[in-house]
This record gives sequence, C-alpha cells and structure tokens, in this order.
Amino acid sequence: MLNSLDIEGRPQDTRVVVAMSGGVDSSVTAALLKAEGYDVVGVTLQLYDHGSATHRKGACCAGHDIHDARRVAERIGIPHYVLDYESRFKEAVIDRFADSYAAGETPVPCIDCNRAIKFRDLLETARELGAKALATGHYVASRRLADGSRALYRAREEGRDQSYFLFATTRDQLDLLRFPLGDQTKAETRRLAHDFDLEVADKHDSQDICFVPNGRYSDVIEKLRPDAVTPGDIVDLSGHVLGRHNGIINYTVGQRRGLGIAAGEPMYVVGLDAARGRVVVGPREALRTMRMRLREVNWLGGAGGDVPHDARTEVYVKVRSTRKPQAGWLIHDDGQFDVELIDGEDGVAPGQACVFYDAPEGQARVLGGGIIASATPYVATDSTIPESAALARSS
Repeated sequence: MLNSLDIEGRPQDTRVVVAMSGGVDSSVTAALLKAEGYDVVGVTLQLYDHGSATHRKGACCAGHDIHDARRVAERIGIPHYVLDYESRFKEAVIDRFADSYAAGETPVPCIDCNRAIKFRDLLETARELGAKALATGHYVASRRLADGSRALYRAREEGRDQSYFLFATTRDQLDLLRFPLGDQTKAETRRLAHDFDLEVADKHDSQDICFVPNGRYSDVIEKLRPDAVTPGDIVDLSGHVLGRHNGIINYTVGQRRGLGIAAGEPMYVVGLDAARGRVVVGPREALRTMRMRLREVNWLGGAGGDVPHDARTEVYVKVRSTRKPQAGWLIHDDGQFDVELIDGEDGVAPGQACVFYDAPEGQARVLGGGIIASATPYVATDSTIPESAALARSS
C-alpha cells in the first residue's frame, strides 16, 4: 500500500530526509511530514563562508539560517544535522559561476546547486541515512506516471513555480525526490507555519544568490577571476569602436544607460564578446533572438526517456524564470540540440537555462531543458558577434 509520498509502507516505517534551509518553505515541509507520522531527519548544508552575508537581509544559506533550521527541528521534535559541503559547493557552483560569468555568459548557480549538490551529493547522503525519500520545500510538483516512474510538473501557484531551476533533475533522482508544497500556495504555507507555531512563519524569502554578500556579482568575479576586469572596446554591430569599457563583467544585455557613448539612435548592449574583450551594442531590435543552440540537455518527457532524434518536437519554452513559456520547436539532429522560437525572445544569453514544457500555462509537465550555448540574433551581423561564441549576458 502506498503512503502519501507514493512509497510502499506506513509513514512511521518510512524515513524521509528533509533539506532544511532555515526558511519557511522547508520548515513547513519538515513539519507536515512529521505531523503525518514519517520518520523525519532534517539536514542543513553549510555551503560557503558566511562572512559579511551572515546578517544580510535577502541572503539564503547564511549562518542565522542554520540556527533557524536547528530551532525548527527542535520545535517539531526531529533530529537535525549540519553537513559541511563548502568545498563541494565551491568547486561545483562558485568556481563554475565565476568561469561562466568571465566568459560572457549568464550562469544560473541555483541550477548547478540543485543538480550537483542537493540532488546528487545530498541525495546520496539521504540514502546512506536509510531514507526512502529526500523532500525539499521547492514549489514544483512530482507525480507518479502509469508506468511507475515519476514526472515533474509546474507548481500550482504560477508566481512561485521553481521548475525552471530544476530542469536538470534526472529520472533516477525524481524516483527519490518529493516536493510536498507543489500543490499549495505560499499563503497556505505561511498559514501552516503559524499553525505549527514555527518561529520562521513570517521570515522573508531569500532573494539573492547566497554567496554574493552585497548583491554585486562583479565583486565576486573580480576576486576569483581578476583577468575578467580587463578594459576593452565598445563596438557596434559592424565592429566600429564607439568607446571603452572597464570590464565586460560590468555590462548586461539590454543595458542602455551608463554606456558612455554617443550614437545617432538609442543603443543597447546586445552581446559580450569575451574572446576579444568587447562589449557589443546595437539597436533594440538586435536584442531579439529566434534560435538557440543548447548544451547539457536533460530530457524528462516521452516514453522511455529518450529525446526524439532527428525530429522537430513542439515544446513551450522558458528562457528566464520570470517569463511565461512560449511556443517553439526542439530540434535534435546528429547529437546537436537547437530551439527555434515562434515569436522570438529579447535578451537571450548563453549560460541561461532553456526549459521545455508540454503546455503554455497551468501545471504543465516539465519535459526537460538545457543550457544555452549560443543565441542567433534576429538582426544579421558580421563577424563582430561570432556564431558559436557565448557572448551575451542578460540581466
């Protein structure tokens, strides 16, 4: 007989590890499962040297969050462990973020953290603790399919959906992952936190990247990769030099102000050419992208888990977490993955995620996704913007 987590056995015979960040969502997840009678173990990860971020509002994973997680565990009566994952986190997330950013990309470190730390290393730790599931407070839904496997779906509350950051979750990982909050709203979660008398019931949500203590990415990159701050030229789409910049890490695609150049029409940052140290500017229409090439593609849709080969598969695509999915085609040809957008998208940048869904709205199923390796602008350009280069970063 299946319990509420779709696992064979009674709740009291089912050990569940809950990843507790110290926030309201993961705290309620732990409290809900404990109330249902599960054998709950709370685990909090120490991911980086807290330093000046410890008391900064809007930062996650900081020292006070570990304290909050411990207090919640005491309140609901579950064992709680803090695991030092700093070295793993630096290698898999921080260093990768710095390298990608210095290369002119727009990395999404939360994706790397989920796939390399939480859903790989922590999942293995959960197995070692004898757990039958790892539960998190993410707003995303997981459901059993007819064949017994599990699929990932967008959250009930569109504004809270976190599926964009979880596209890299594998089928094997989904078998052991559970997301109890996916079918409820944030308001309902906060009400439950008050019902459970949790101190974090009104705690603010984390907003910034946890290892960026002052919200300035460039400060982190400059410290880790000093070469990324080399000055260079600001050029137009034809390669004409219009001015100088103080390092490509200080510019974002779509940026209009602060360029310090004179032109006959409004100019926007449309690309970052890291290989030549150039900031490329152009008219607004040059921000439009119709086609992208992907790398690190993870496919979750379809029978058997195999991505359609040598075919055009209709999908709905998100290239930013805050954008609505739009219609497009996933093209798989000779091991290469491209996405064509029907209406195009502004400010697409290499390093961002491109996530596929089976519907444009509601609790659509996540079919997979990949990292954008290159983006083809709507406006044809010369060699100033290399076809294959990861040269655009958007805010």
